[in-house]
Amino acid sequence: MSLPVGSRAWTSVAVLIAVLAVGACGPVASPSPSSSPAIPVLGTENFYADLLAQIGGSRVTVSSILNDPSADPHEYEASPATAKIVADSKLVIVNGIGYDDFIEKLLGASTKPDRVVINVQDILGVKDDVNVHVWYDPATMPKVAEATTAALAKLDPQNAAYFAEQKTKYLAALKPLNDKIAALKTKYAGAPIAFTENVVGYLTDAIGLKVLTPPEFMEAIESGTDPAPADVAAERDLITGHKVKALLHNSQVTSPLTEQIRELAVKNNVPVVAVAETIPPSFKTFQEWQLAQLDALERALAK
Repeated sequence: MSLPVGSRAWTSVAVLIAVLAVGACGPVASPSPSSSPAIPVLGTENFYADLLAQIGGSRVTVSSILNDPSADPHEYEASPATAKIVADSKLVIVNGIGYDDFIEKLLGASTKPDRVVINVQDILGVKDDVNVHVWYDPATMPKVAEATTAALAKLDPQNAAYFAEQKTKYLAALKPLNDKIAALKTKYAGAPIAFTENVVGYLTDAIGLKVLTPPEFMEAIESGTDPAPADVAAERDLITGHKVKALLHNSQVTSPLTEQIRELAVKNNVPVVAVAETIPPSFKTFQEWQLAQLDALERALAK
């Protein structure tokens, strides 16, 4: 879905309410959980909801808000249905850093003395001026998993051992991602790449790739404004001059300009790697999604 640069007036993102049984996240852990009522939990973004589902297993019912692969998460506007989901949730994970500010107002409108809110920005101890896409940092999700396990144990103490076992499984499922990152770093550290928008910067930094796109170009695209002509010319020169091995393109938030850059890369045989801000519906888990993107990046760098 494309909108003109400088105009990101999207319609409200549809709210997905997914009740996730442990069978969707792997075999039941030992010890088995008790049969008391499941805990309603919310991951504001669907990758945090996925984490809740994997660690909470059969002890939680999970909702997410930001999950539309065709909409700009930065421009989400809450609806009454969203407000009810927030009001009913006993554990909420928010990203922070200005990415999902709408949730703060909803939390304030439905206070619960026993609700636990995990703010990922606070866990990481980062300021408001960092790249908001912190889930692409390999160090982030293990920290969120630790905080989530502790929060669930607080809400449901009799199942603390179950949550700890589920967390172990979640962390084990992240290992193939870390192994792939290490392998790519060994082979491709220093390789030049271009972005349309700095979505996966933490990940490419971990691999050691060199981003040549002008920072001002990426910042303008992120804020929905027009990049300076000189920055556009510099970005185009990276493509037409074959100065980069791949273009990483935000497939979720596009504009006529970013589509022109993508088409220019295709025309000039520069591999394009599509990246997204939420888990696309074709993937079952955060780990599966991330590994698929890393595989696509590896194929591009190998050309």
